[in-house]
Amino acid sequence: MMSSVIAASRQQSLAGPPVHGVPAASEDRGDGVPVSPPAARAPGRSWRDPRLVVGVVIVAVSVLLGSRLLASADDTVAVWSVAVDLSAGSVLSTAELERVDLRFGTPEVAGRYLPADAALPGGSVLTRDLVAGELLPRAAVGTGKVADLVEVPIAVAAEAVPATLRAGEVVDVWVTPAGLAGEVPRALRVLDQVRVVAVPRSGSALGPSATRQVVVGLEAGDESRLATALARLSDGTAVIVRRG
Repeated sequence: MMSSVIAASRQQSLAGPPVHGVPAASEDRGDGVPVSPPAARAPGRSWRDPRLVVGVVIVAVSVLLGSRLLASADDTVAVWSVAVDLSAGSVLSTAELERVDLRFGTPEVAGRYLPADAALPGGSVLTRDLVAGELLPRAAVGTGKVADLVEVPIAVAAEAVPATLRAGEVVDVWVTPAGLAGEVPRALRVLDQVRVVAVPRSGSALGPSATRQVVVGLEAGDESRLATALARLSDGTAVIVRRG
């Protein structure tokens, strides 16, 4: 009798105490199969968890920044840029222009330049000189018929023309006539406020030339002034004076 009690107490100590009324593993349901203990479940994460809130905020900020970057990538304006040097009075054509996509600070600044996604106004004429790479401002474009010009080539000494003279600038042409011996020749202005049409490069691979050619433009109807100027140029030394 005593031995059976001792054996039962040992078996109970090995099985452990029952948990909240659940029978120990050694107990059975009467059919000889031991009863398994209930599975332990991890506690669910609460929406009030600070780490979860921080993660949601980071995802939302990333999505917002990505959408802003994509929107700003398309915030460019197509405008015209001058592909070659153009002088005032030149008739504009798309052959001398190139399209550039730029991002301006404000729509007002972008509106100062001619858009490249619209046709050029008919009869567009430059009102001032532009250099290659410069944007085409609206203020530099006018409309109207360009006067017919007669191109007059003038040969001058290399030191009698500004070294930086270029097409589009306005100049005066002076002539110093060949005087008689002992007389001081007096220079005469034969052409005033004429526009330079071209300044061909002077010299060659062998060295610079002693003379340069400057081509100026005169209105076709101003033949009387042209005849007088040519007569004086043929009998004197020409000097090109640039205005302003």
